[in-house]
Parts: sequence; structure tokens; C-alpha cells
Amino acid sequence: MKDFSEEVTVVILRLEPGEVVSYGEVADEAGFPGAARAVGNLVRSTPGLPWWRVVAKSGRLAPGHEQRQAELLRSEGVTITNGRVKIRKSPQTSSERT
Repeated sequence: MKDFSEEVTVVILRLEPGEVVSYGEVADEAGFPGAARAVGNLVRSTPGLPWWRVVAKSGRLAPGHEQRQAELLRSEGVTITNGRVKIRKSPQTSSERT
């Protein structure tokens, strides 16, 4: 049986600078489709994860953390327009990342 926290953490730690994904994409890639909200809870409660690379499926930045998240994403070359980003995954598939 897969451990949710471990699998999600691996997916997030593999994100490269400038790569932005949604909570749902992280859940899917970790093998837990439909667990976007749980991914958000894990990101919020786990220090050391590059949390700024994970956004809502609409591209909306994390409520209450928009300014810091925008700063971190911009430092990685991500464009933010009206408090949103375009989801930008690297061209690799999950099987190519392992």
C-alpha cells in the first residue's frame, strides 16, 4: 500500500525551478487521484517542501501567501498575471522522472 505523505512529497521534491503544477496534478501523479485538498494540507504542514510551485488548478496563488509565493515563482522565471500563473509542467512524464 502506498503511503500518501511519502508519495506526495516525492512528487513535489522532483519539481524543478519554474515548474508549476496544481494540487490535483500532484495527487494524480502520486497515485491518489481526487486528493487535491489533502495535498494542500500536506504542503501547508510539511516544512522544507517547495510549496510555491503548487497552486490551485485555476493557477490561483495560495490565499494569504500570495506575495511570498509570487516572489519565489518570479525568482524562478514564472510570470504571474492578476494573482495567477499558468500551470507549467516540465516536458518529462512521471515515468521519465524515476
